[in-house]
Amino acid sequence: MDLLDAIRRRRTTNGPLLPDPVKPEHQRLLMEVAGRAPSQLNSQPWRFVLVERRETIDAIAAISGESMTEAMSNGTFFERYKPYFRFSREEMQRRRDGMLFDRLPAPLRPFTGQAFTSRGQRLMNTLRVPQTLGAENRRLVAGAPLLLAVLLDRGEYRPGELSSFYSVFSMGAAMENVWLTTVELGMGIQFVSFPMEVPGQWGRIERLLEVPDELELMAVYRLGYLPEQQRRNSIDWTSAERKLPSQYVFRETCATPQEGWDEAAQAAPRERD
Repeated sequence: MDLLDAIRRRRTTNGPLLPDPVKPEHQRLLMEVAGRAPSQLNSQPWRFVLVERRETIDAIAAISGESMTEAMSNGTFFERYKPYFRFSREEMQRRRDGMLFDRLPAPLRPFTGQAFTSRGQRLMNTLRVPQTLGAENRRLVAGAPLLLAVLLDRGEYRPGELSSFYSVFSMGAAMENVWLTTVELGMGIQFVSFPMEVPGQWGRIERLLEVPDELELMAVYRLGYLPEQQRRNSIDWTSAERKLPSQYVFRETCATPQEGWDEAAQAAPRERD
């Protein structure tokens, strides 16, 4: 696979992963490509923890599931991210960003347009949808044979200072290297984000991983090999659309959108993110 093919096929894995352990040589390769990322003055501020111990994975999965249930129940998730929710393909094609919710539990489908309103929130809570989603999230995380924790050196990551921007930029480059390499290896990867949405839950993961004071836990990902067919979740989304070049590329100044590239972008292969 060449690099451009990997970039075009890159996606987030929302469904289950195979339980097979990730081969040691693949773990080593993922960490090698992470370490090849650029960093300001070669500071290499990133640190990584590979987690295979079943007790730790199960504990983080429980925290993630609990967090999802709480964030979904109290409405904070929907309130925070509702600018990115799309409920029709027409809107998705017009906006070309966000997430298209084309799969909802059967009782919610008649209320698709109201799913993330106050009325929809009450209905979801009555039907115990947050609990269902939390349990599903827990199973997904627990089903991963490998978790990857990403940390930054606090000597570089100093919020409010320029070095903080440099270190986060470098971490992003390192993780994009990892992400693209998973495509080559037939693996899936997903950010375990819900513990960051609920106060106190991230600290529980930090304690499980014994994160020292000099490091900041920035992210946790689940990884594993992909099954041949992906089962879709109870509430699932697609994000195959990408903005056209004229919407995010400018020529010479911010006042002049790039012209002439949109047709080629629309013809390029698209994948579900």
